[in-house]
Amino acid sequence: MGVTKPGAYSDEQRQVSAIFKALGHPARLAIVDYMLKNPGCICGTLALELGLAQPTVSQHLRELKSADLIVGQVEGPSVCYCLNA
Repeated sequence: MGVTKPGAYSDEQRQVSAIFKALGHPARLAIVDYMLKNPGCICGTLALELGLAQPTVSQHLRELKSADLIVGQVEGPSVCYCLNA
């Protein structure tokens, strides 16, 4: 893929593209769906609920956070995640 010209796309187009990229994996869709169905912050239960390895869940959470779809707060030894309103 070629290099994208810096001024070729608006900030909004780049932001929407990042959101679509973050939601482009079924595990990330499952994480967002779980968070929608369970309001409030989720601490450490996603791996058990989704049947995925903890490192895999952490990687997907990083992608969702970088797209500003979720936010995380440190609570003791763990990070709790919520959907970004």
